Amino acid sequence: MKFDDLDKKMRVYETAADLCVLPGMFMVARIDGRSFTRLTKEVCQFEAPFDVRFRDLMVATTESLMNCGFKVLYAYTESDEISLLFGPDERVFGRKLRKYNSTLAGEASAQFSVRLGKAAAFDCRISQLPSVELVVDYFRWRNEDAARNALNSWCYWTLRKQGLKEQEATKRLLGKSVSQKNEMLFQFGINFNEIPRWQKRGVGLYWENYDKASINPITNTETVARRKRIQTNYDLPMKSDYGVFVESIVSQSRTAGAA
Repeated sequence: MKFDDLDKKMRVYETAADLCVLPGMFMVARIDGRSFTRLTKEVCQFEAPFDVRFRDLMVATTESLMNCGFKVLYAYTESDEISLLFGPDERVFGRKLRKYNSTLAGEASAQFSVRLGKAAAFDCRISQLPSVELVVDYFRWRNEDAARNALNSWCYWTLRKQGLKEQEATKRLLGKSVSQKNEMLFQFGINFNEIPRWQKRGVGLYWENYDKASINPITNTETVARRKRIQTNYDLPMKSDYGVFVESIVSQSRTAGAA
């Protein structure tokens, strides 16, 4: 059998399950660390509940994903996960889901592992969102998840550092309300409201324009060139203000794309 015929025959089995995102839909990729509890607490022994070194690894990995060939409108990272927003005009890989999932998971795994110096793995899933409103809701959801996780983590690790075992600390927190958890931390001298915002609300990354002085190679005169760079926000707004913030980034990106 000739190669072209064999290739055509076998390619069907490889692409039979291909699903493509419909035109006009926003895509959000959520890239999540695999077995990161063991990696961060046992293998690498990062500081609990939060470690600036781990945060910086996640931010650097997110930046690399924004520069690996996709048009990312907005990126967000909290804990061991990264969310990437792609506009409805994204056309890479013909919008095939399996290509996005495999490429983004592989890219994140490679970039994080190189920086950490140890093997680490991520998985990826895609949300298909038909409106800006749902895009805002998605990022508000992850932003609120970060706040809940931060409070629980601070409570849990504060109890652990007081000598409680895993099950004892978990049991102590069972059924407690947000206000009760805040009060418990306060009894140990910790005001949750004063904890750095990046721990409670994650980190946002987005593109900004800036002017860069340069020399025109033809006229040899000074000029100003318009460039893009990644802005990293460690002090994101909260609740409805965060929704307004995300919506403004999406609107600005779409306006710039149409210009």
